[in-house]
Amino acid sequence: MIQITPQMRVLVAIEAADFRRGIDGLAQLCRTTLSGDPFSGTVFVFHNRRATAVKILVYDGQGFWLCHKRLSKGQFRWWPSSADKAATAMQAHELQVLVCAGDPSATRAAPVWRRVSA
Repeated sequence: MIQITPQMRVLVAIEAADFRRGIDGLAQLCRTTLSGDPFSGTVFVFHNRRATAVKILVYDGQGFWLCHKRLSKGQFRWWPSSADKAATAMQAHELQVLVCAGDPSATRAAPVWRRVSA
């Protein structure tokens, strides 16, 4: 079973990916376009051109997980954008909001780490 923990690094691809690609094709995309190591345990998130589906690729130490979610109606309303980067980092709880077709930028969660006053 795949479990995304708060300690995991999550990278979201800015540009749409060709969803005919399987595990090997997306792993190659991680190396070339996103400059990431697919064997590092990083969670890589991709979307299709019409923004109706997402694919999540992660290596758990034994093998790859490839999860695909396609919305039955509508599109994913939010997706990160950047003119100069191929990917953007995201927190695990923001990924959960994104997968539920929500807007992760609107979450008002507590920071992952904060200094405790003495």
